Amino acid sequence: MRIEQEMRAAGGGGGGGGGDNNSDTESMSSDRTAGFSGPLNKKRSTKKSARFNIPGEINNNGGIEDPSSNYVEITLDIRDDSVAVHSVHPANHDDPEFALLAKKTLETKSSSFRASNLFRNTSSHIKQVSQELKRLASLTRRPSTSASRFDRTKSAAVHALKGLKFISSKTSSSNGWAAVDKKYDQLTASTNWLLPSSLFGECIGMNKDSKEFASELFGALARRNNVVGDFINKAQLREFWDQISDESFDTRLQTFFDMVDKDADGRITEEEVREIIIFSASANKLSTIQKQATEYAALIMEELDPENHGYILIDNLEMLLLQAPNQSVRIGDSRILSQMLSQKLKPTQENNPLKRWYQKTKYFFLDNWQRIWVMALWLGIVSGLFTYKFIQYKHKEVFEIMGYCVCVAKGGAETLKFNMALILLPVCRNTITWLRNKTKLGLAVPFDDNLNFHKVIAVGIAIGVGLHAGAHLTCDFPRLLHATEEEYEPMKPYFGEDQPENYWWFVKGVEGWTGIVMVVLMFIAFTLATPWFRRNRLNLPKSLKRLTGFNAFWYSHHLFVIVYTLLIVHGIKLYLTKTWYQKTTWMYLAVPILLYGCERLIRAFRSSIKSVKILKVAVYPGNVLALYMSKPQGFKYKSGQYMFVNCAAVSPFEWHPFSITSSPGDDYLSVHIRTLGDWTRQLKTVFSEVCQPPAAGKSGLLRAEGNTPGFPKILIDGPYGAPAQDYKKYDVVLLVGLGIGATPMISIVKDIINNMEDENDVEEGVEGSNNQNQSRKGFKTKKAYFYWVTREQGSFEWFKGIMNEVAEMDDRGVIELHNYCTSVYEEGDARSALITMLQSLHHAKNGVDVVSGTRVKSHFAKPNWRQVYKRIALQHPHSRIGVFYCGAPGLTKELNQLALDFSHKTSTKFDFHKENF
Repeated sequence: MRIEQEMRAAGGGGGGGGGDNNSDTESMSSDRTAGFSGPLNKKRSTKKSARFNIPGEINNNGGIEDPSSNYVEITLDIRDDSVAVHSVHPANHDDPEFALLAKKTLETKSSSFRASNLFRNTSSHIKQVSQELKRLASLTRRPSTSASRFDRTKSAAVHALKGLKFISSKTSSSNGWAAVDKKYDQLTASTNWLLPSSLFGECIGMNKDSKEFASELFGALARRNNVVGDFINKAQLREFWDQISDESFDTRLQTFFDMVDKDADGRITEEEVREIIIFSASANKLSTIQKQATEYAALIMEELDPENHGYILIDNLEMLLLQAPNQSVRIGDSRILSQMLSQKLKPTQENNPLKRWYQKTKYFFLDNWQRIWVMALWLGIVSGLFTYKFIQYKHKEVFEIMGYCVCVAKGGAETLKFNMALILLPVCRNTITWLRNKTKLGLAVPFDDNLNFHKVIAVGIAIGVGLHAGAHLTCDFPRLLHATEEEYEPMKPYFGEDQPENYWWFVKGVEGWTGIVMVVLMFIAFTLATPWFRRNRLNLPKSLKRLTGFNAFWYSHHLFVIVYTLLIVHGIKLYLTKTWYQKTTWMYLAVPILLYGCERLIRAFRSSIKSVKILKVAVYPGNVLALYMSKPQGFKYKSGQYMFVNCAAVSPFEWHPFSITSSPGDDYLSVHIRTLGDWTRQLKTVFSEVCQPPAAGKSGLLRAEGNTPGFPKILIDGPYGAPAQDYKKYDVVLLVGLGIGATPMISIVKDIINNMEDENDVEEGVEGSNNQNQSRKGFKTKKAYFYWVTREQGSFEWFKGIMNEVAEMDDRGVIELHNYCTSVYEEGDARSALITMLQSLHHAKNGVDVVSGTRVKSHFAKPNWRQVYKRIALQHPHSRIGVFYCGAPGLTKELNQLALDFSHKTSTKFDFHKENF
């Protein structure tokens, strides 16, 4: 992709002129660079070249020197938000446009000086020129002729691999050596101030996983500096540091070459290539590449040594580095490119504090109006109930002895009864799914926040318990115990003829012990439901750790059956209320308990009559169990929904939710379960016992087909509504999955593929297309971006078939797949440089990515989410984008905030949805 721009100073006016004097002609290709095999094809980088007239020197005769020396051509490399100077050199004298420009310049001396002003005005934007010229000068000093043969642009070399960095960006800063020096003193305090090679990587900032790679780097630097032995002093370390932190591409290339060339003969053999592949794969935790290192070494030798000399030279390695196809995002037209360069799309700070407050308030209400009105309604009801009871008891006889304490206690009790009834509704999943699917309430009610609302109500219950119990124990009861006979006289109808003498009188009563037991059970359930206990985040002794985790949370939450029973009893045996119709606890609870009871009966009934048969089981790397089951008759669901799974062989009582990974169009059901707790670990164990290692050509570590005897019995319940099921409402969707969080997104991707097939059948008039057309009713999605971020290479095996299916079938480019493997160091790190080369070669030759094992080329490290949003915003102006995320909570805030930022600052609106169970 190349952009050429010819600029010249115009006469009249100031600065850069206008009209036809400044032309900008752009041509861009929407396709990626073609794959290559055999001799490597050259890759054209994104460049913008501009010629500027620099006033010539006045010679001794008062004239101006040859105009050919007055023009330079500046070539800029452009990518994302960066514009970097590639080269500055005299313009091509044979260019007819240049000749015409030079001729016109000689016609008037003032024009050249106006051009000089233009050049000086633009100089502030290209301050990096001198630095880049130094780098280019270092290249010209190389005796090799490869610089003239290869495209040594920033985009091809420095960007694609970022100069073969051997140190991280943190340690390569201006104070990098200071950090290394400090680390050296710490590591050598016990080794007589000599640094062993085994600690070299740690000293320069590499982690423990890169120990073998760091050892090879140490060996290369030692050979270059004639260092013998496994120890170096601080002066030698400084020499090593200066070499690996050198900004010159050639220096880093030579260092990398020396790492591979262990015998220092200037040639790299196939065995040396194989060894460096193993070290690179080990540093990046790519076990599959380690196992196939011999095959991949042969591929590199075949590509770079076509004459079968048995070795490759540094020029061959340079060619592979510079010509590796870029993994950048495809951009379809020049307008998008120019916008991405010019727009940072970051929130601007308003100077006026009142306007700033108004903007924040406005955006807050626009973004959260559904939550706001629901919370306002809830708070209004709770406040109204508290106020009603507070005023009621202020006018009763008990107020004379207990005062405002009894008003607070009874007000808290009234809110407690209401919240105990309300807290059951957000977990009535069948009801919520029906309301979501069959009504329009979803436009005003945030059903996606049902579990968050459940937690908010739990906080309200805790406050109600605190007010009620606290006021009674610290105020009401002490006043009653210390009241005089005259003061106690009005209390006899409520507390009996004999005045209570101590707290034990209250505790032994039904009202007392039921209240205490309820508070204890609630405390246990609330505590074990917190993330620290539910997800085993606390470092507890083994004896106590068994009492935490998901199982503890699940069983303790079912203590609610006892709590509600005691609550009804407690509400009947009241001290101050004796009339039955004034005892309202059962009135609050009757409908919610009946509704929730029906939900549980429906679950038990539905799971028993809709039995499933195991069709296939696979155990994948990363502790993932895939279950493929028959689809029960009448089991209809939407992509993105989830269902509950029960296995009696593990626990007859526990039901756990999992996203459905099959699409509605499939004739089977599938779930992918990662072993993260006790129940899932036991489930994987019982299924692994009936599995065998896979046959040749089959994926997974263990597999079993449906004819295998001894499969444990599985019950399912569902489907249930989830945020991701609403993806069909959007023309464009951004699907983000972290690790196993990709499961609902896979179902959506498969559903889009099936709908694409149905659409093709309708266009071709295939029989049955009318039914297919009906199934597409309400399907709006025209473009999907799927970003899957995982830490382990083996994770890609989970959905390998789906990825390949999309790559083969999606000839219209409806689905963009982006796989990110975060165990691999970012593009440009020397530890991943050879992986990048190998990936490009293998994908070009065989069409398969060496990291994921699919046709989809993987990216390294983590995505730049701001750039992801920015690109989609520019590609789809004036559109509403559905963002669906499933994964660890850590990324939720960033993705949601970016959605808000871009919705506020661009014409593209992003609706963020987070998957909750």
